[in-house]
Amino acid sequence: MRASLLLAVGLLAVTPNLGFAQIKPSAKADPNATEVRYFTAIDGLMGGNADVILKETRQGKTLSAAVLDVCYPVDKTSERKDRFVVNLAVSGQTLAGTTQSLHDKLPVTVKLTRKPTDDTFEFRGQITVGPNVTEVASSDNSDISEHEFQESQVVDDGINPQPKDFTDVSPESIGVRVKLDAALDYLKSLKGQDVEVVLGSLAVTCDALRAGQQTINMSVDPDRAAALIAKARAMPGVTAAGWTTGIVEMDRAIRFPAADFRNGDKLNRDRVVATVSGVLARTLSAKFAAAYWSTTTGKLKLTFKRPSAAYPALDLTDTIEVAGLVASDKPGASDKLMLWIGTPVTTTADESGGSKLILSDESSGEEEDEHQDTSGSIEALTKELKGQRWDADRSVWK
Repeated sequence: MRASLLLAVGLLAVTPNLGFAQIKPSAKADPNATEVRYFTAIDGLMGGNADVILKETRQGKTLSAAVLDVCYPVDKTSERKDRFVVNLAVSGQTLAGTTQSLHDKLPVTVKLTRKPTDDTFEFRGQITVGPNVTEVASSDNSDISEHEFQESQVVDDGINPQPKDFTDVSPESIGVRVKLDAALDYLKSLKGQDVEVVLGSLAVTCDALRAGQQTINMSVDPDRAAALIAKARAMPGVTAAGWTTGIVEMDRAIRFPAADFRNGDKLNRDRVVATVSGVLARTLSAKFAAAYWSTTTGKLKLTFKRPSAAYPALDLTDTIEVAGLVASDKPGASDKLMLWIGTPVTTTADESGGSKLILSDESSGEEEDEHQDTSGSIEALTKELKGQRWDADRSVWK
């Protein structure tokens, strides 16, 4: 035992760094290293309506340069945005600079004081845009790293140029990404076309102003969607075009064999209406009243009527409207169709003869819970169509 101990001591004496040779002191961070930090919000700036990015370059803790990027509504009654980007000269705690706004070409003057307060920063001063002066008094502003900033700037408009199927995107919903200076001409090219443009997508957001391009969303009959996408891609200034999310929700979708519901390569709409309305009339305990196909979007609206149970002696009538969409289950040729059925919307009115009872409908129509099929309609349609439902957990048709 003693011999073993002496041997161990001897080895340590010969190789004093044994077991510690790989341990090195960690390199100290350079206190004067250049670092870029960002503020993605300055509370209260321009009435709290501005989208602000302040980029700072620091040598250690000393601010050496700053760029202020502000996107803001042109007035309180408009959603139109303008933007200015100004390089700020740094003099101690004072940041100052002048520029003009990018679209309205208004003169801009910025003068701010910047004061560190523990782990946050305080900004005070004035920003003048044209004749309007904004007083800045903002405290408790936190900054983030360049990596965090870049991650926060990723904007996904959901455009898929070639989806494998219509489980993540909707067959009637199209997105076209176009450069801002070409957007007007592209929109004018849609006049007279059988396509429905989403009004909200016309607004040029702050993200669009900074990216230099916006995404126009629209709905079109699924049979014409591929052609519209191909045409858009050939237009000047268009950088992407494809399918995007729309009305189709997979928990209310059914995939079924197409053979019995096509005449050649065209959808047999009469057969679709007869089959779907027959099932829904049964599950909704109502009488089929009308069907309407939109020639623009390809959407189907079915209307049913039944006696209202609200007050039977008054002979009131429930009108039930059900939206739907039928399309191929994927772009291009397929031997399967996909049916999406929306939640039924019920309104009640007095349709009896003679004088009418006027009813208010503050709920704007009663709907099923959007995540439930309380009438059993979808299961009944699946059975009638010999179809499949979407398994969200396994991402497969079952």
